[in-house]
Amino acid sequence: MRERVGRVEGKVAIVTGAGSVPGPGYGTGKAISIALAREGAKLVLVDLFPERAEETKAEIEAEGGEAIVVKADCTKWRDCGNMVLQALDAFGRVDILVNNLGLASPGTVTEMYERDWDRVFDINLRTVFLACKAAIPVMLGQQSGSVINLSSMSAQRPGRTIAYTAAKAGVEAMTFDMAYAYGRKGVRVNCVMPGNIGTPIAMNVLKTFPGYKTNMKMRERCGMLGIPGDAWDIAHAVVYLASDEAKFITGVTLPVDAGMLRTTGMSMVTEIRAILEEEQQEEQQGAN
Repeated sequence: MRERVGRVEGKVAIVTGAGSVPGPGYGTGKAISIALAREGAKLVLVDLFPERAEETKAEIEAEGGEAIVVKADCTKWRDCGNMVLQALDAFGRVDILVNNLGLASPGTVTEMYERDWDRVFDINLRTVFLACKAAIPVMLGQQSGSVINLSSMSAQRPGRTIAYTAAKAGVEAMTFDMAYAYGRKGVRVNCVMPGNIGTPIAMNVLKTFPGYKTNMKMRERCGMLGIPGDAWDIAHAVVYLASDEAKFITGVTLPVDAGMLRTTGMSMVTEIRAILEEEQQEEQQGAN
């Protein structure tokens, strides 16, 4: 029986935000990096906090994979250029770029400070622009490459996070435009849209809001599948889009959200009511 070849065997992948913030579980960047390595890719693990990326590297190497760590602030052009140069020095090419960085800040347009708006746009949109500006010329020279940008359900659903919503919508628009610009030159550009997945950074943020327990139940059970998602669900989607299996796919936004984007409050009213009734019962039991 012929040994199975990895789906991205021999390819070189740059992943931004490749570490994971402290907390239980895996962040998307860490899971994506490990999943790509398991399928044969060599990894360039980019993070502002290299100690976090080193943890990802250790897991990859423990499984027999190959990776380097690059410290970079991807809001800066020089750092993005350097990460691509280090990838070329280490591995000689760049086949895959995953723009994984993200930052949300709550607030409507009348509530948000200008500095917070700028910061959210820098992290979510500027980093995509600069990383692509640095990596795509290498892909054009190779006449091949795959860029995967991470969007958010917030780009298509309101949630009182005006800057994050606008920035992630911008990521999707950039994806379409770059797919059009570079498709006939061998470079595919796609977007993965995570739904309500459980990651350390998401859990840390949600714990600061009132009604954490109820919110968690809503996140986990109010999609069409009624099950929670995690970073590995995003990682598997990224691996597919990075692989040659997706050679006829470009310019798309792939929701990985248990069908949440296609639901409404009315369509999920039974599930919502059940969660609220559970909460009431638990409160009554606690009171007794």
